[in-house]
Amino acid sequence: MTGERGYQATNLPSWGTLADESNETNPELLWPLSLEVFDNMRREDAQVGSVLRAVQLPIRSTSWVIDPAGASPEVVDFVAGDLGLPVKGRQETAPTRTGGRFSWSEHLRMALLEHVFGHSFFEQVYDVKREPGKAHLAKLAWRPPRTISNIEVAIDGGLVAIVQSGLLKNDVRIPVDRLVAYVNDREGANWLGQSLLRTAYKNWLLKDRMLRAQALTVERNGLGVPVYEGAPIPTTMTDLEKIREWQESEKAAGLALATGFGAGPRAGASIPNGAKLELKGVTGDLPDTDAPIRYHDEQIARAVLAHFLNLGGDNSKGSYALSDVLGGFFTDSLNTVAQHIADIFNQHVIEDLVDLNWGPEEPAPRLVFEPIGSGQPATSTAIKELILAGAITVDSSLEAYMRDRYGLPVRDEPDDAAIAAALADASDPEPTNLVARVVRAFRNLRRSEVPEEDA
Repeated sequence: MTGERGYQATNLPSWGTLADESNETNPELLWPLSLEVFDNMRREDAQVGSVLRAVQLPIRSTSWVIDPAGASPEVVDFVAGDLGLPVKGRQETAPTRTGGRFSWSEHLRMALLEHVFGHSFFEQVYDVKREPGKAHLAKLAWRPPRTISNIEVAIDGGLVAIVQSGLLKNDVRIPVDRLVAYVNDREGANWLGQSLLRTAYKNWLLKDRMLRAQALTVERNGLGVPVYEGAPIPTTMTDLEKIREWQESEKAAGLALATGFGAGPRAGASIPNGAKLELKGVTGDLPDTDAPIRYHDEQIARAVLAHFLNLGGDNSKGSYALSDVLGGFFTDSLNTVAQHIADIFNQHVIEDLVDLNWGPEEPAPRLVFEPIGSGQPATSTAIKELILAGAITVDSSLEAYMRDRYGLPVRDEPDDAAIAAALADASDPEPTNLVARVVRAFRNLRRSEVPEEDA
């Protein structure tokens, strides 16, 4: 009794049933119409653009490395070489040529588009000609959301394939064993995901209307509305029909003059004797559009926990000191997003690469990242105290980390004979060898820090 009885998807969804699967109630945000809406949001609104950059840039700028995680050196070197990433705890070697090879930084940038569209799919492409008997990762080819016409899902909710609309040939079907799928906030069989901008859509829409009204208010009231008052009816005109014709012609001429009136160095108007042309503004107080626009900007930032984007301004509430508190929640969310990216990449890229070349029983290394945000700084004083307390020991990994953290050059590994000579020289009253002097200084430091009874 180990098989599944329930289900997540009732059939292989078409594009219509995919929209139902997402439980979207706004007709304008039903897939695939939502793609155009979210794309416009990120391209046309400064606050939306800032929010996306606040989420994506820290993830893109943090350090990403390959953790051996118990894998063999051969496998670690192979994976790190294909991905162009350094190995954790090792000094970096001279980079190989990047032309025609996989780029992690570019892949990460495109993977984070799941925040805009809700999903970002890639097709795995391998190079079997680079090295005989080995399949190297050539690239992860991005498949634009606008080209996807269908997503096939199994009854248990698992991804089966995606289908791209054909241009000069039939539709292209890409099965799941060649796919890498980044889906934001996936629920059940909904492989469309949910855009990070979905909760900000209402505020973006209302803000857009406010901005248009504000621009129209400034345009109307900055210049004023031209109002034309026709000239009096000539006293010599007594025929009613001619009077009506004269009035209609006067109204038409006045309307053309008013609608064509504009500001500028050559602006001017010529009117008949007795006629009037006035620029009238709105009487009374104008509506305050700044306050609702600021409110909607705040709500857009809150949609991604980026409250600090609204702090410190002339019209904001709070202070920069408060941003330290709010920034903690935000960096926690960034670390969660980065871990989501790492989990998908480990499962569907690194493990697939190891399976292709060594089989499914071979241990695989992992992609890891340096946590985003301000953690406890690893200062030289703190490291010294930990060593003296016996909490940590000095080894090659610790030395490589500290050298990298403080921008020091990588260590030149001495041979065994040099090490033996340095240790022997360390016992001399005045050692001449540089390594010996360091060893002697460290020994003296230990004697000064440890109580005599414990020495």
